[in-house]
Amino acid sequence: QVQLVESGGGLAQAGGSLRLSCAASGRIIAINAMDWYRQAPGKQRELVAAITSGGSTNYLDSVKGRFTISRDNAKNTVYLQMNSLKPEDTAVYYCNADIWSSGYSTTMSYWGQGTQVTVSS
Repeated sequence: QVQLVESGGGLAQAGGSLRLSCAASGRIIAINAMDWYRQAPGKQRELVAAITSGGSTNYLDSVKGRFTISRDNAKNTVYLQMNSLKPEDTAVYYCNADIWSSGYSTTMSYWGQGTQVTVSS
């Protein structure tokens, strides 16, 4: 019933920028935290950035000052603005959201399908 659809990945040069979007749809009553994770080949998935429903944010140390997470609650959408990209940012990026939807008495965690970000040196 709930889907997260990501967009905005692609290829960028080192020092460049990309903006990821993730839109939630379905019978949504409320969305709590919305997060971005990434997984590079051969590595574990890691939390890149998180934002609460009230707008508080948290970042992985290696992206602080370069990435910005934001959300539009009216559109049920979370964004990740990525600046000063580095080759080590190359990974599949996934959005995750904690959503209360119709038919459930509690929130559930949903994942997007992932979008590839490749940064060339």
